[in-house]
Amino acid sequence: MTTAKLQCIACQQDFPLWELRYECGCGGLLEVAHSVKGKSELKDLVEQRLLSRKPWDRSGVWRFREAVVPLETSELVTHQEGQTGLYDIDTLQDWTGCPGLLLKHEGENPSGSFKDRGMTAAVSAAKKLGMNRLACASTGNTSSSLAAYAARAGAQALVFLPAGKVSLGKMAQTLGYGAQALAIRGDFDDAMRIVRELALAGEVYMVNSLNPFRIEGQKTIIWELLQDLEWNPPDWIVVPGGNLGNTSAFGKAIEEAYQWGWIKKKPRLAVIQASGANPFFTSFQAGFKNLVAMQAETIATAIRIGNPVNYQRAKQAIERTQGLVAAVDDASILAAKAAIDRAGVGCEPASAATLAGLKELIRSGVVCKTQRVVAILTGHMLKDTDAIFASQTLQSHEVDANATAIRSLLAALR
Repeated sequence: MTTAKLQCIACQQDFPLWELRYECGCGGLLEVAHSVKGKSELKDLVEQRLLSRKPWDRSGVWRFREAVVPLETSELVTHQEGQTGLYDIDTLQDWTGCPGLLLKHEGENPSGSFKDRGMTAAVSAAKKLGMNRLACASTGNTSSSLAAYAARAGAQALVFLPAGKVSLGKMAQTLGYGAQALAIRGDFDDAMRIVRELALAGEVYMVNSLNPFRIEGQKTIIWELLQDLEWNPPDWIVVPGGNLGNTSAFGKAIEEAYQWGWIKKKPRLAVIQASGANPFFTSFQAGFKNLVAMQAETIATAIRIGNPVNYQRAKQAIERTQGLVAAVDDASILAAKAAIDRAGVGCEPASAATLAGLKELIRSGVVCKTQRVVAILTGHMLKDTDAIFASQTLQSHEVDANATAIRSLLAALR
């Protein structure tokens, strides 16, 4: 039904799918290019798999496997990732001023973030390639996900983290799953540079989003939400932007779904960055003439990245979907997080950038109130509990263990 190869997005040079490489000789990024026969039949097959009890069909990634990474089911390393909720919440529609808002919560993945979708693809590819030492640079979510999937595959996980910059929740996951953590005296971009150097030397298999298989897994976020909407696309899809892997994956997913006839129109992408970590926004404002790296700083640690490696893919995604890039400050992010948490959904700060950005886009009239919008929440609220304690008034009260004292307290709290 499908064949696939690696292709450079800059010069269009082709490489065999299972050739171990991360980029082209010209320096361009690689993507998996699919040739699909029976596109409508594949879409029907994906629908039928919703009724299956097989673990690879229940996965929100491998349900689409022929158009993700063509592997035998015995080769898959899966935690049955995906199948995340799509929520219609009136309080958040009111908060943003967008009655047509839906939220896709990728924090419901097994390790608590969207990274699991890309990681199942990258680790399955590593298994196919016979690579047993897997590595990533991370602000926390990638390391947690790699550690979980490497453990499932029986592989070694090496994670490079900026020292003192990773939340305890994410660090606990990473160590608990058995990864070897190396705290780098520097930021994420320094860690990324080291992993890239080791990978190009063949010493590790890199599973950061430079890896084209990561993008293939993450694009299923879009296909799953389109399937949730019975293939009637929204007007906008809004997502936080850090290293821009999701932006790249979303653009690819939209383009493929449109070219294959799965959808009749392309939703527009809106990427939201934190104002203290906004090189993609700055480049967008300048007409994408170039990317100027910056020293990033924001409460939204998952997107605290000043030199995104997926810039070229992400630029292409914005251009092809007639999308945009915006930036919001930390105060706006924390206000949005409080609204999401109080709605009973919850998310980490980077996820809340999505809603903060949408609120501003609605206020400025860039996004119309009548339009349908899907906002992507990328991580679980337990990923960064420090942000909750630091930014919100907690409703916890110490009281004597008797009914009279409790009644008095409840009366005072009215």
